[in-house]
Amino acid sequence: MEQPRLVASDVDGTLLTPPPGDIVTPRTAAVVARVLEAGVPFVLATGRPPRWVPQIAKAAGLDGLAVCANGAVLYDIGRDEIVWARTLDPVQLHDIVSAIDNALPGCAFAVERVGTATDDVTFVAEISYTHPWPEGPNVGATRAETLGHPAIKLLVRHTNMTSGEMAAGIGGVLGDQVDVTWSTNNGLIELSVHGVTKASGLADVVERFGVTAQDVIAFGDMPNDVEMLRWAGHGVAMANGHEAALAAADEVTASSAEDGVALVLERWF
Repeated sequence: MEQPRLVASDVDGTLLTPPPGDIVTPRTAAVVARVLEAGVPFVLATGRPPRWVPQIAKAAGLDGLAVCANGAVLYDIGRDEIVWARTLDPVQLHDIVSAIDNALPGCAFAVERVGTATDDVTFVAEISYTHPWPEGPNVGATRAETLGHPAIKLLVRHTNMTSGEMAAGIGGVLGDQVDVTWSTNNGLIELSVHGVTKASGLADVVERFGVTAQDVIAFGDMPNDVEMLRWAGHGVAMANGHEAALAAADEVTASSAEDGVALVLERWF
């Protein structure tokens, strides 16, 4: 591949070192700075909602665009603005949850929203929902309250199953209503509007910069990165990645603990 004209990178398990560190290393930050100095956009493509992006962007020295919530949101970091969002409406949310309840009893649900003038709450979870990661206490809501507004992502949690088992358990129950993926295997799957992936979000981004998918190098490590890795001109999976990401990539680099992103980008920058 010639020098990429756009770099896209997942965050957790890719740009960041593994927990409990979760940092952008000096070597990675330095190569990100050289990418930007060369006039090449560096775009975060993450399952994280926009509210979790600014801290990571600051550590990496980024203030441009980020594809968030697995492609459901395009976020302008510097302006702290939502450029666009693809949402599930309340009727869809209720129908999906009802189908999952029948196929996979024992699940709890939460949603990610983008704030509006009338609804500035961005994360809402029903009382029985627990995070698979430390984020602070939930403000428990009823299921009706949880599902009562458009959401960029529906989170489904089962504490006694892996995420892979959950995805297999709902199988074809949901049809083409939504896309199902996961970014951790700790009993959490993530549902978004059908056709919305990191690749679909990045497809809009490359048009804005006047480049094509073939000009893009993309880095990822989990099933929610598969479409992006296949879409990009050169997809790179992390050595610590899920088998689905490894199979989808053109190349496997070192783990996130070993500056795998920097190791590849240093060929050109």
